[in-house]
Amino acid sequence: MNTKIKICKNDFVVVLTGAGISAESGIKTFRDNNGLWEDHSVEEVATPEGFFKNPALVWRFYKQRYYQLADVIPNSGHFALVKLEEYLADNFLLITQNVDGLHRQAGNKRIYEMHGSLEETYCLKCKTHYPTNTINLAQDIPKCKKCNASLRPDIVWFGEMPYFLPEIDLALRKATHFITIGTSGVVYPAAQFLMLAKMNGAKTIGVNFNSPDNRNFIEEFHQGKSGELLPKLVEQWISQEV
Repeated sequence: MNTKIKICKNDFVVVLTGAGISAESGIKTFRDNNGLWEDHSVEEVATPEGFFKNPALVWRFYKQRYYQLADVIPNSGHFALVKLEEYLADNFLLITQNVDGLHRQAGNKRIYEMHGSLEETYCLKCKTHYPTNTINLAQDIPKCKKCNASLRPDIVWFGEMPYFLPEIDLALRKATHFITIGTSGVVYPAAQFLMLAKMNGAKTIGVNFNSPDNRNFIEEFHQGKSGELLPKLVEQWISQEV
């Protein structure tokens, strides 16, 4: 496996990751092939309307996902991106659709978690934020320590605005390279980042187990598991002469 696209230290590289890179660590996908979780529709457990209708159900769903984090660790794909960030320093930005915190656990620092994090919660009334490991998860609906209102997971649900969109837009405009990893190219607005970066002149690279829907915008595509491909690709990129 060889890459024809060169990356130098003075390039500005934006990386987008999706569920594929986390799946290799054992993170269960958000939904099964029928769009259900334990016979519940995604609308019931991943929308503001679902939360206000049955917050206890939604909290059970996210508690289960949060508890799962104790059993998973970053994989070689995550660590390869840490190595790429160490090489590029301030010329690196990682955007992730994942909420599992594995990129931070691996060591990435320049990161936008655009869909939030399982490791964070906030109060619906006073907006106080709490790390999930500091709240009372024994409660069906955890309560704010300041005002006793209900907490919710700090997750961007369907129908809500993802985080960091203005900052991401600026990064896409100046990116010299855009790398998409483990994403289907279906979920918006993240699916359009590839196109926007390419329209602004970025070289585009894709790494995914399957060919994504936006494959036509990818200049160099590597098909396979990111945990197997990324360490080799990153090694090639950082060994190239500036």
